[in-house]
Order: sequence, then structure tokens, then C-alpha cells
Amino acid sequence: MADLLSDDEIDRQLPDEWTRDGEEIVRSYEFDDYLRGVNFAQMVGEIAEAQYHHPEIVIRYEEVEIRLTSHEEGGITDKDVEMAELIESEHGA
Repeated sequence: MADLLSDDEIDRQLPDEWTRDGEEIVRSYEFDDYLRGVNFAQMVGEIAEAQYHHPEIVIRYEEVEIRLTSHEEGGITDKDVEMAELIESEHGA
């Protein structure tokens, strides 16, 4: 089990473009068309499976929203921040 992060730790560690929404960290990514968003969501799913840390993914027409939390711990942990960083590194690649 991972330890919950404090509010200060979350603020310091949260990647750019990510925000906190209660006990989750959230980011929306915009795309030119629906299928690009679907492909991105699939890539996030592959990262999630490899990390065994599964986000909530909402696919809209030109937007994909990613929400991360550690349900077992009841909030935000290093696992969530690490997953956000992995998604960011793949999105920018």
C-alpha cells in the first residue's frame, strides 16, 4: 500500500496541466478528431495495465479526460503522480 500524499506534496508534485479535484488528479487532453482521442485512451490503457494502476478515462468527441486516484488508500498517492507523469511523457513523445 502507498501512503496518501499531503496537500503540499500534491501541489509540489502534480505535473503541469493536471489539477486536483477532491481526492483525484485530473487532466483533459484535446484532439483534432474522435479517433485520435480513442487511440490516446488505448495508449493510456496500456500504460495503466503495465503499471497495474487504472484511471477513469472518459472519451468525448475531441477530448479525453483522465482521472487518477488510489481507491485502496482513499486518495492521492505517489502511484497517481507517477502514472500522470508517464501519461505526460507518452503524450509529448
